[in-house]
Amino acid sequence: MSANEDQIKFWNDKAGHDWTDLQERMDANLSGIYVALMAFAAPAPGMAILDVGCGTGTTSMALARIVGPTGGVSGVDISRPMLGLAQQRAEKAGLKIAFAEADAAAQRFAPEHDLVFSRFGVMFFDDPVAAFANIKTALKAGGRLAFVCWRTPPENPWASAPLAAAKPFLPEQPPPDPLAPGPFAFADPGRVKDILAKAGFGGVTVNKYDGVMGMGRDVDSVAAQTLRIGPLSRAIGEADEAARANIVAAVRAALEKFRAPSGEIAPPTACWLVRAATA
Repeated sequence: MSANEDQIKFWNDKAGHDWTDLQERMDANLSGIYVALMAFAAPAPGMAILDVGCGTGTTSMALARIVGPTGGVSGVDISRPMLGLAQQRAEKAGLKIAFAEADAAAQRFAPEHDLVFSRFGVMFFDDPVAAFANIKTALKAGGRLAFVCWRTPPENPWASAPLAAAKPFLPEQPPPDPLAPGPFAFADPGRVKDILAKAGFGGVTVNKYDGVMGMGRDVDSVAAQTLRIGPLSRAIGEADEAARANIVAAVRAALEKFRAPSGEIAPPTACWLVRAATA
Protein backbone atom coordinates (compact mmCIF):
# COMPACT_ATOMS: atom_id res chain seq x y z
CA MET A 1 0.00 0.00 0.00
CA SER A 2 1.40 3.42 -0.94
CA ALA A 3 1.62 6.25 1.57
CA ASN A 4 -1.06 8.14 -0.35
CA GLU A 5 -3.40 5.18 0.10
CA ASP A 6 -2.52 5.23 3.80
CA GLN A 7 -3.40 8.91 3.92
CA ILE A 8 -6.69 8.36 2.09
CA LYS A 9 -7.66 5.69 4.61
CA PHE A 10 -6.56 7.85 7.55
CA TRP A 11 -8.52 10.95 6.45
CA ASN A 12 -11.65 8.96 5.67
CA ASP A 13 -11.62 7.20 9.03
CA LYS A 14 -11.48 8.68 12.53
CA ALA A 15 -9.30 11.68 11.60
CA GLY A 16 -11.77 12.97 9.02
CA HIS A 17 -14.68 12.62 11.42
CA ASP A 18 -12.74 14.29 14.25
CA TRP A 19 -11.85 17.29 12.07
CA THR A 20 -15.47 17.52 10.98
CA ASP A 21 -16.71 17.41 14.57
CA LEU A 22 -14.18 20.03 15.67
CA GLN A 23 -14.40 22.28 12.60
CA GLU A 24 -15.25 25.48 14.46
CA ARG A 25 -12.53 24.94 17.05
CA MET A 26 -9.90 24.10 14.44
CA ASP A 27 -10.78 27.20 12.41
CA ALA A 28 -10.34 29.26 15.57
CA ASN A 29 -6.99 27.56 16.30
CA LEU A 30 -5.71 28.39 12.81
CA SER A 31 -7.23 31.87 12.48
CA GLY A 32 -3.96 33.81 12.78
CA ILE A 33 -2.26 31.61 10.20
CA TYR A 34 -5.31 31.91 7.94
CA VAL A 35 -5.11 35.71 7.97
CA ALA A 36 -1.38 35.65 7.17
CA LEU A 37 -1.82 33.12 4.36
CA MET A 38 -4.66 35.04 2.72
CA ALA A 39 -2.55 38.22 2.65
CA PHE A 40 0.45 36.28 1.33
CA ALA A 41 -1.51 34.45 -1.39
CA ALA A 42 -3.30 37.65 -2.50
CA PRO A 43 -6.44 36.18 -4.12
CA ALA A 44 -8.33 38.79 -6.14
CA PRO A 45 -11.74 39.30 -7.75
CA GLY A 46 -12.21 37.36 -10.97
CA MET A 47 -9.57 34.73 -10.24
CA ALA A 48 -10.01 31.00 -10.81
CA ILE A 49 -8.58 29.26 -7.73
CA LEU A 50 -7.90 25.63 -6.83
CA ASP A 51 -7.90 24.94 -3.06
CA VAL A 52 -5.84 21.78 -2.41
CA GLY A 53 -6.72 19.95 0.80
CA CYS A 54 -9.77 22.15 1.23
CA GLY A 55 -11.02 20.12 4.20
CA THR A 56 -14.24 21.41 5.73
CA GLY A 57 -14.41 24.31 3.29
CA THR A 58 -13.41 27.34 5.34
CA THR A 59 -10.69 28.53 2.99
CA SER A 60 -12.68 27.67 -0.15
CA MET A 61 -15.61 29.74 1.12
CA ALA A 62 -13.38 32.70 1.94
CA LEU A 63 -11.76 32.50 -1.49
CA ALA A 64 -15.16 32.30 -3.20
CA ARG A 65 -16.27 35.49 -1.47
CA ILE A 66 -13.11 37.26 -2.66
CA VAL A 67 -13.17 36.13 -6.30
CA GLY A 68 -16.86 36.98 -6.57
CA PRO A 69 -19.23 36.16 -9.43
CA THR A 70 -16.60 36.75 -12.11
CA GLY A 71 -14.23 34.18 -10.60
CA GLY A 72 -14.52 30.61 -9.42
CA VAL A 73 -13.21 28.25 -6.75
CA SER A 74 -12.66 24.49 -6.88
CA GLY A 75 -11.79 22.50 -3.76
CA VAL A 76 -10.19 19.05 -3.70
CA ASP A 77 -9.66 16.78 -0.72
CA ILE A 78 -9.33 13.06 -0.04
CA SER A 79 -11.62 13.13 3.03
CA ARG A 80 -15.26 12.33 2.30
CA PRO A 81 -16.48 13.36 5.79
CA MET A 82 -14.77 16.75 5.57
CA LEU A 83 -15.97 17.38 2.03
CA GLY A 84 -19.52 16.54 3.05
CA LEU A 85 -19.44 19.28 5.67
CA ALA A 86 -17.75 21.67 3.22
CA GLN A 87 -20.54 21.18 0.70
CA GLN A 88 -23.23 21.72 3.35
CA ARG A 89 -21.59 24.91 4.58
CA ALA A 90 -21.13 26.34 1.09
CA GLU A 91 -24.75 25.62 0.13
CA LYS A 92 -25.99 27.21 3.35
CA ALA A 93 -23.91 30.30 2.60
CA GLY A 94 -25.17 30.45 -0.99
CA LEU A 95 -21.70 29.97 -2.44
CA LYS A 96 -21.08 28.00 -5.62
CA ILE A 97 -17.89 25.97 -5.13
CA ALA A 98 -16.91 22.89 -7.13
CA PHE A 99 -15.82 20.38 -4.48
CA ALA A 100 -14.31 17.06 -5.57
CA GLU A 101 -13.17 14.01 -3.62
CA ALA A 102 -9.78 13.54 -5.26
CA ASP A 103 -6.07 13.05 -4.61
CA ALA A 104 -4.35 16.16 -5.95
CA ALA A 105 -1.27 14.06 -6.66
CA ALA A 106 -3.13 12.06 -9.29
CA GLN A 107 -6.22 14.05 -10.31
CA ARG A 108 -6.27 15.16 -13.94
CA PHE A 109 -6.49 18.95 -14.00
CA ALA A 110 -7.11 21.41 -16.80
CA PRO A 111 -4.76 24.44 -16.96
CA GLU A 112 -7.49 26.89 -16.01
CA HIS A 113 -6.50 28.30 -12.60
CA ASP A 114 -4.76 31.55 -11.74
CA LEU A 115 -3.86 30.38 -8.24
CA VAL A 116 -3.37 27.07 -6.46
CA PHE A 117 -3.87 27.64 -2.73
CA SER A 118 -3.46 25.36 0.28
CA ARG A 119 -3.70 25.69 4.05
CA PHE A 120 -1.74 22.69 5.37
CA GLY A 121 -2.95 20.39 2.58
CA VAL A 122 0.24 19.54 0.68
CA MET A 123 2.58 17.80 3.15
CA PHE A 124 1.08 14.33 2.81
CA PHE A 125 2.19 13.14 -0.63
CA ASP A 126 4.11 9.89 -1.10
CA ASP A 127 6.06 11.42 -3.99
CA PRO A 128 5.94 15.19 -3.51
CA VAL A 129 7.85 16.05 -6.68
CA ALA A 130 5.40 14.09 -8.83
CA ALA A 131 2.47 15.50 -6.85
CA PHE A 132 3.50 19.11 -7.35
CA ALA A 133 4.27 18.47 -11.01
CA ASN A 134 0.69 17.24 -11.35
CA ILE A 135 -0.68 20.20 -9.39
CA LYS A 136 1.22 22.53 -11.71
CA THR A 137 -0.90 21.24 -14.60
CA ALA A 138 -3.88 23.01 -12.98
CA LEU A 139 -2.29 26.44 -13.51
CA LYS A 140 -2.58 28.76 -16.47
CA ALA A 141 0.60 30.21 -17.93
CA GLY A 142 1.71 32.82 -15.41
CA GLY A 143 -0.28 31.18 -12.60
CA ARG A 144 0.86 31.03 -9.00
CA LEU A 145 1.09 28.55 -6.13
CA ALA A 146 0.75 29.67 -2.49
CA PHE A 147 0.60 27.49 0.60
CA VAL A 148 1.43 27.29 4.29
CA CYS A 149 3.17 24.37 6.00
CA TRP A 150 4.53 23.71 9.48
CA ARG A 151 8.15 24.19 10.53
CA THR A 152 9.76 21.78 13.01
CA PRO A 153 7.88 20.12 15.92
CA PRO A 154 10.03 21.83 18.61
CA GLU A 155 9.00 25.20 17.13
CA ASN A 156 5.35 24.12 17.37
CA PRO A 157 4.66 23.18 21.01
CA TRP A 158 0.91 22.99 20.32
CA ALA A 159 1.91 19.60 18.84
CA SER A 160 5.18 18.65 20.51
CA ALA A 161 4.38 19.54 24.14
CA PRO A 162 1.34 17.23 24.50
CA LEU A 163 3.26 14.39 22.83
CA ALA A 164 6.27 14.86 25.11
CA ALA A 165 4.02 14.98 28.19
CA ALA A 166 2.31 11.74 27.16
CA LYS A 167 5.52 9.88 26.28
CA PRO A 168 6.03 8.18 29.71
CA PHE A 169 2.59 6.55 29.39
CA LEU A 170 2.92 5.38 25.79
CA PRO A 171 4.64 2.34 24.28
CA GLU A 172 8.13 3.02 22.96
CA GLN A 173 7.75 5.04 19.76
CA PRO A 174 10.07 4.55 16.76
CA PRO A 175 11.98 7.70 15.81
CA PRO A 176 9.89 9.64 13.28
CA ASP A 177 11.12 9.93 9.71
CA PRO A 178 11.27 13.70 9.15
CA LEU A 179 10.73 13.23 5.41
CA ALA A 180 7.73 10.90 5.67
CA PRO A 181 4.34 12.25 4.59
CA GLY A 182 2.81 14.09 7.53
CA PRO A 183 2.28 17.51 9.06
CA PHE A 184 6.00 18.28 9.50
CA ALA A 185 7.30 16.81 6.23
CA PHE A 186 8.11 20.28 4.85
CA ALA A 187 9.91 21.61 7.93
CA ASP A 188 13.17 21.97 5.94
CA PRO A 189 12.82 24.99 3.63
CA GLY A 190 15.66 23.76 1.45
CA ARG A 191 13.76 20.56 0.78
CA VAL A 192 10.62 22.54 -0.10
CA LYS A 193 12.53 24.68 -2.60
CA ASP A 194 14.16 21.61 -4.13
CA ILE A 195 10.82 19.77 -4.49
CA LEU A 196 9.16 22.73 -6.19
CA ALA A 197 12.11 23.32 -8.53
CA LYS A 198 12.15 19.66 -9.56
CA ALA A 199 8.37 19.85 -10.13
CA GLY A 200 8.89 22.67 -12.63
CA PHE A 201 8.08 25.74 -10.54
CA GLY A 202 10.15 28.90 -10.54
CA GLY A 203 10.39 32.02 -8.42
CA VAL A 204 10.14 30.04 -5.19
CA THR A 205 10.03 32.12 -2.01
CA VAL A 206 9.79 30.70 1.52
CA ASN A 207 8.95 33.16 4.31
CA LYS A 208 8.77 32.62 8.05
CA TYR A 209 5.53 33.09 9.92
CA ASP A 210 5.52 33.06 13.73
CA GLY A 211 2.33 33.34 15.74
CA VAL A 212 0.27 31.71 18.45
CA MET A 213 -2.53 29.18 18.39
CA GLY A 214 -5.46 30.35 20.46
CA MET A 215 -6.83 27.00 21.65
CA GLY A 216 -9.41 28.21 24.15
CA ARG A 217 -9.63 28.88 27.89
CA ASP A 218 -10.84 25.49 29.10
CA VAL A 219 -7.72 23.36 29.49
CA ASP A 220 -9.80 20.18 29.76
CA SER A 221 -11.33 20.79 26.32
CA VAL A 222 -7.96 21.71 24.85
CA ALA A 223 -6.35 18.57 26.27
CA ALA A 224 -9.19 16.44 24.91
CA GLN A 225 -8.67 18.02 21.49
CA THR A 226 -4.99 16.99 21.42
CA LEU A 227 -6.08 13.37 21.90
CA ARG A 228 -8.26 13.64 18.78
CA ILE A 229 -6.23 15.87 16.44
CA GLY A 230 -2.46 16.21 16.05
CA PRO A 231 0.58 13.98 16.58
CA LEU A 232 -0.59 12.72 19.97
CA SER A 233 -3.84 11.47 18.43
CA ARG A 234 -1.81 9.12 16.23
CA ALA A 235 0.60 8.02 18.95
CA ILE A 236 -2.01 7.23 21.58
CA GLY A 237 -3.41 4.35 19.54
CA GLU A 238 -5.16 1.76 21.68
CA ALA A 239 -3.96 3.02 25.07
CA ASP A 240 -6.07 1.65 27.91
CA GLU A 241 -8.26 3.72 30.20
CA ALA A 242 -5.63 4.08 32.93
CA ALA A 243 -2.98 5.24 30.47
CA ARG A 244 -5.40 7.71 28.91
CA ALA A 245 -6.22 9.18 32.32
CA ASN A 246 -2.51 9.66 33.04
CA ILE A 247 -1.97 11.17 29.60
CA VAL A 248 -4.82 13.66 30.03
CA ALA A 249 -3.43 14.79 33.39
CA ALA A 250 0.07 15.18 31.98
CA VAL A 251 -1.16 17.04 28.89
CA ARG A 252 -3.27 19.40 31.01
CA ALA A 253 -0.18 20.33 33.04
CA ALA A 254 1.90 20.83 29.90
CA LEU A 255 -0.71 23.04 28.26
CA GLU A 256 -1.16 25.22 31.34
CA LYS A 257 2.38 26.49 30.76
CA PHE A 258 1.07 28.23 27.63
CA ARG A 259 -1.77 30.11 29.31
CA ALA A 260 -1.61 33.73 28.14
CA PRO A 261 -2.49 36.79 30.25
CA SER A 262 -5.85 36.78 28.44
CA GLY A 263 -6.59 33.41 30.04
CA GLU A 264 -6.37 31.50 26.74
CA ILE A 265 -4.13 28.51 26.13
CA ALA A 266 -1.94 29.99 23.36
CA PRO A 267 1.20 28.04 22.42
CA PRO A 268 3.48 29.35 19.67
CA THR A 269 3.09 28.37 16.03
CA ALA A 270 5.85 28.36 13.42
CA CYS A 271 5.16 28.00 9.70
CA TRP A 272 6.57 28.56 6.24
CA LEU A 273 4.61 30.67 3.78
CA VAL A 274 5.58 29.36 0.36
CA ARG A 275 5.02 30.96 -3.02
CA ALA A 276 6.01 29.81 -6.51
CA ALA A 277 5.15 30.47 -10.14
CA THR A 278 4.87 28.53 -13.34
CA ALA A 279 8.39 28.60 -14.73
